[in-house]
Amino acid sequence: MTRTTGTAQGMMAGVAVAALVGTAGAFGAATTMPAPAAAATPGSDYVDLVAELSPAVVTIEVTKTAGGAPDEMTEEQKEFFEEFEKRFGMPFPNQPGQRGGPGGEMRGSGTGFIVSADGQVVTNAHVIDGADEVTVTLSDGRELTAEVVGSDPATDLALLDVEGEDLPFVGFGDSTALQVGQNVIAMGNPFGLGNSVSTGIVSALGRDINAGPFDDFIQTDAAINRGNSGGPLFNEAGEVVGVNTAIISPTGGSVGIGFSVPSELASEVVADLADDGTVERGWLGVRIQPVSEEVAMALGFDEGEGVMIADVTEETPAAEAGFQQGDIVTAVNGEPVETPRDLTRAIAIEKPGAEVEITYLRRGNEESVSVTLGDRADLDA
Repeated sequence: MTRTTGTAQGMMAGVAVAALVGTAGAFGAATTMPAPAAAATPGSDYVDLVAELSPAVVTIEVTKTAGGAPDEMTEEQKEFFEEFEKRFGMPFPNQPGQRGGPGGEMRGSGTGFIVSADGQVVTNAHVIDGADEVTVTLSDGRELTAEVVGSDPATDLALLDVEGEDLPFVGFGDSTALQVGQNVIAMGNPFGLGNSVSTGIVSALGRDINAGPFDDFIQTDAAINRGNSGGPLFNEAGEVVGVNTAIISPTGGSVGIGFSVPSELASEVVADLADDGTVERGWLGVRIQPVSEEVAMALGFDEGEGVMIADVTEETPAAEAGFQQGDIVTAVNGEPVETPRDLTRAIAIEKPGAEVEITYLRRGNEESVSVTLGDRADLDA
């Protein structure tokens, strides 16, 4: 797994996946983008659309104090960087271990996009992780110091704020309307080279790449490389349908397998961060596992239906609701639950204190119970 950020930390890492909700309120209004001057039509090029959107795509530059030895690289990666320097007479941009200033400072770069006229900027959490200073460079060359409003490592999203008025911005679209084969446009700052555009199609939806509990990625073959982290994935209407976050690659460069956080999730997380800098998530208090083939056969339903409760933690919402080991959750608020990820997300998108209706099987009998959720933050306290 490889993060797509261009920072020195985690710059190159073998074959890997690059990794990596709040109320609508005022922020929801801010993210509504006026229709682009010229949305693309099927079969057309994207010249006018890119010209309309690119001013809202920014470069994120971070400075952090080096914490020790440079990141280790494989022999293959070292040879790549040596060959690049031999051919072009200069180090590869943002090569691991490069120092950008006195005192052992490390510099790196990623991508972001402006989502409000007053300067709210979305990027990946791993882009700004551990940063001492964050600078946002606009497409016109202006450099603005950014404040980190908040970050959410669980979804690898972060929200920044810069001082500005009437800044160009883009808005979130509906990622649930995406279809495999649909054209998309990725923008970012690959390898620190500057604003770049690539196009491709949606290769798959709902990908789980084991990056976290909320994996539901859009897979695309649009070229996404290191430094593209945090950049937008647009549909042909000029709406942000994803936040570019990860790649699978044996070399660290694009091989046509990139992943984006869908806007359905990203818009909720960003709105929550804009509210108070944190993301609040509901918590049930159970350990879960898939339903085994044997159990599914015994109960007379297909394998993959429902999620089994393997353990119930004492003094938790689940314990208070009376859940027991071996119960099989089949739905939350009427929505089917088929995998552990489904249950995790169904609970986590709710606020602490919310009541949810959980349907489950116990010894083959269907039951339901209303549960008042706790705070997921208590899990890490």
